[in-house]
Amino acid sequence: MLKYALLGLLQYGASTGYELKQFMDTSTANFWHAKLSQIYVTLKALEQEGLVTSDVQEQEKRPDRRVYSLTAQGTQEFDQWLQTSSAELPQLKEPFLLKLFFCARLDKQSLLAQLKLQRELHQKLLHGYQTQTRAIIANVLQNAPEMERDALFWGFTLRSGELAEEATLRWLDETMETIQKEL
Repeated sequence: MLKYALLGLLQYGASTGYELKQFMDTSTANFWHAKLSQIYVTLKALEQEGLVTSDVQEQEKRPDRRVYSLTAQGTQEFDQWLQTSSAELPQLKEPFLLKLFFCARLDKQSLLAQLKLQRELHQKLLHGYQTQTRAIIANVLQNAPEMERDALFWGFTLRSGELAEEATLRWLDETMETIQKEL
């Protein structure tokens, strides 16, 4: 999937691997993220497949930078991927839920401390979606009104993230309340 994330991001313009990582961190991170090392490995493979090209740009007093661009073949492959429906649900791996599954062994205070920490983390994430991510979309619309359609779809994914975090916060509150009463 990282392949398609990168092809999709490159449709907005030529970028370095580092710039793609920054773009991903401020756009798709609530549902798709990658490490910089993964991005570079994938970009190299995409170039070998002919889906992107790269150009080395010399810089004074800094290492040269490699800028990647989407090829016509890359655009075609990306468009085909967009047209393909997926009939599979993703298999989630949620480390905290795995731990919680076995937490009957913990005392009440330790368990509540872990749940409160999770609540703080999810509250912070929700706040980021509601402030920073919304501001980024608004800024794009203000500076590039031709991207209104793109921003609409970015908003759909943002709302998914917000709703997921709201549901997680509600679940954490219910779980902590039950633990307070039952244990």
